[in-house]
Amino acid sequence: MPNKDFLEDKDSAFDRNLRPQNLGDFIGQNRIKKSLNVFIKAAKEREEPLEHILFHGPPGIGKTTLAYIIGNELNSPVKITSGPAIERVGDLAAILSGLEDKDILFVDEIHRLNRHIEEILYPAMEEGKIDLVVGKGPSAQVLRLDLPRFTLVGATTKFASLSSPLRDRFGIIYRLNFYEPEDIKEIIKRNAQILGISISEEAQDLLASRCRFTPRVANRLLKRLRDFAQVEKKQEVDARLAKKALEMLEIDTCGLDDLDRKILITIQSKFCGGPVGINALSSAIGEERATLEEVYEPYLMRLGFLERTPKGRVISGSAIKHLKNNKMDI
Repeated sequence: MPNKDFLEDKDSAFDRNLRPQNLGDFIGQNRIKKSLNVFIKAAKEREEPLEHILFHGPPGIGKTTLAYIIGNELNSPVKITSGPAIERVGDLAAILSGLEDKDILFVDEIHRLNRHIEEILYPAMEEGKIDLVVGKGPSAQVLRLDLPRFTLVGATTKFASLSSPLRDRFGIIYRLNFYEPEDIKEIIKRNAQILGISISEEAQDLLASRCRFTPRVANRLLKRLRDFAQVEKKQEVDARLAKKALEMLEIDTCGLDDLDRKILITIQSKFCGGPVGINALSSAIGEERATLEEVYEPYLMRLGFLERTPKGRVISGSAIKHLKNNKMDI
């Protein structure tokens, strides 16, 4: 049996009330929202489960939120687990057999599923059945179990790490991109109202420009601004307070934090601007390779500060200029 934590139906990082509950309240990713709305309506009219869906893209941009929204739109429970949590075939069998008709199973970090477990998952996705081997040796038998109709929603930050057979079994695949500044600003406005924060237009613009085009980061910084306003007895978060708070949090004018700058400075000073291999960079910084690749590099590349080349990582002239102009003089 799987550990009880495998199917936690709760948020991991932020207050639930900051998550939009339906597609109408979800800000940004307009192309995805439009087509997803069509697929949801069609599934409801046919009274069938939605096809299996795969969301991929950088962390913090709404993959988990969309899984919850799909559940709300379909009035179906969402059961949550993750790739690393499913260690044995029995874990997967227990999870799948515990589902009910039209339930949604959300698997975060699905690229980290064990390949053998992946193979067990294929008939579950295609035929609604799972094959279990009972016994050992010559007396072993294959037991095929019928499963309720369900929708698998997978999320990954490393699309290329998924095996081709697993990717091909998803009927709907979406890439979520970084948000546009105007969408981030709308998210800040909405969540400030939910949190009971009064925030000036200038402060909204400042926060939107420094949150890495990522709603999760915007929410985190918004909460920190609320703390500063509360301690300083301010009724409104203005530009001065926002700038002061971001300076104390070491968030510079492009939204880079201490580790972002450390990556760029290390490449510039220790490796003469690059190219440098990711393993060498990881060792020099003292940070895991996966963290660099999945969390930090996408944003630095979006800014044009970092380039991945066949020979390794290289920083750009604009990155060097930014470091020169932002020696924590935020």
